Amino acid sequence: MAYPERDLIVDPRSGFCKSNSTFYSKRNPLCLPPNPSLDVTTFISSQPQRGTTAFIDASTGHRLTFSDLWRVVDRVADCLYHEVGIRRGDVVLILSPNSIYIPVVCLSVMSLGAVVTTANTLNTSGEISKQIAQSNPTLVFTTSQLAPKLAAAISVVLTDEEDEKRVELTSGVRVVGILSEMMKKETSGQRVRDRVNQDDTAMMLYSSGTTGTSKGVISSHGNLTAYVAKYIDDKWKRDEIFVCTVPMFHSFGLLAFAMGSVASGSTVVILRRFGLDDMMQAVEKYKATILSLAPPVLVAMINGADQLKAKYDLTSLRKVRCGGAPLSKEVTDSFLEKYPTVDIFQGYALTESHGSGASTESVEESLKYGAVGLLSSGIEARIVDPETGRVMGVNQPGELWLKGPSISKGYFRNEEATNETINLEGWLKTGDLCYIDEDGFLFVVDRLKELIKYKGYQVPPAELEALLIAHPHILDAAVIPFPDREAGQYPMAYVARKPESNLSEKEVIDFISNQVAPYKKIRKVAFISSIPKTASGKTLRKDLIKLATSKL
Repeated sequence: MAYPERDLIVDPRSGFCKSNSTFYSKRNPLCLPPNPSLDVTTFISSQPQRGTTAFIDASTGHRLTFSDLWRVVDRVADCLYHEVGIRRGDVVLILSPNSIYIPVVCLSVMSLGAVVTTANTLNTSGEISKQIAQSNPTLVFTTSQLAPKLAAAISVVLTDEEDEKRVELTSGVRVVGILSEMMKKETSGQRVRDRVNQDDTAMMLYSSGTTGTSKGVISSHGNLTAYVAKYIDDKWKRDEIFVCTVPMFHSFGLLAFAMGSVASGSTVVILRRFGLDDMMQAVEKYKATILSLAPPVLVAMINGADQLKAKYDLTSLRKVRCGGAPLSKEVTDSFLEKYPTVDIFQGYALTESHGSGASTESVEESLKYGAVGLLSSGIEARIVDPETGRVMGVNQPGELWLKGPSISKGYFRNEEATNETINLEGWLKTGDLCYIDEDGFLFVVDRLKELIKYKGYQVPPAELEALLIAHPHILDAAVIPFPDREAGQYPMAYVARKPESNLSEKEVIDFISNQVAPYKKIRKVAFISSIPKTASGKTLRKDLIKLATSKL
């Protein structure tokens, strides 16, 4: 354990320092590069080459070796710079299902000092256009199938294999390149590029954050370098064969499987779309050793264990990592009973913290039931009473604040949200009610923030409420999380109808489902005479949650 200030007296068991009411990580200190002019792609490529195969497409078996990966990253970067004109600070959007080519695009773009942003492929064209209006991308990497969701005249590089018919299907967008062609083209030999600094923005992933509306989280090269440094310090992550089961437009998928795994020399088998049988088939076929799962998938593995084990050879599987929500002792015990040779580990992080927060890294640590783990290396934490602002101590609940080199500087073009979430000292207010025990383990008690987490997807209630209130028969509305064993939570709406309206539950559900991505759909509606609110006009969601769950 190492601390930034030598004169601090820190309890070695809990990591707590009474003099500044701060918890320090008990992990090894982060080893960060001193060079201020270093892009994260160069940092990743400078790591010792440990593995042979970087990526495998689960559906086709196509492989990309590490040497091939770095060769095509250089070629794509060269094409983007010399032929497309991408420069430092330009934003490049990736709108694509999972693919072994997403890491190629991501690493190429960041090596130029340009900024990677992603969009959920399930989003409607309206939702995507809002994101494009804010982030203003110069270029979009997408497939011919998804291109119709984009506005006409935007410049596109198609990630499909070259096919003239597919190019014709792109409905008015301006196709400026085909990725497969860029990957074959020899570099020009002209290596003069813009200098990239660690403080420069490398990535901008959209998160609903702690205040509810969709915002672009600014990720600097320094933030991502800290993430990679933490990743490669976890020795257990080396020489593993992962199955990428999560969307690569999400921060976890992109950071872990386009960056961390590359730096550590691990192999990643990429599923284009998640399916339980597809995942198990990939474990069997490619002898995968580790899975990263959301809790609902873990529950599905428990419920279908007998059939899955009879159908697939899962003997290669040694570890499962789970994040998104704390696992109960019951779920953990059920999993270990069904899969006794597989160890289960937990983690906690936010888009704004770039993979840092807390995690369990050994079987011994994972026996602390209910805990999400010890603080990540390089991370400091405070527990703050949300009512009084008083900083709390060991085993005292409050809002978790985090600080460290991986913490984002804020949100893109949203000073108000930045100031609400990250204070002047750089502390990130997570919006989660937590406590840290006498052994330094973090426990997540409840969400102070209002986000609904549906199967790992973040659903901001404010967005759905704005759509509901636009309905001609709706006077007022509030959206709350409703607990569900399979999904974790789903959106439920309380609706106050206008006088004489006979609006039905099905009509409300259909009205929303036509406007949003499938994971944002409202799945339950209750009608109420008026929405309970505070004197200042804020919706009393806790009252509605109590009302909804009292009947369970």
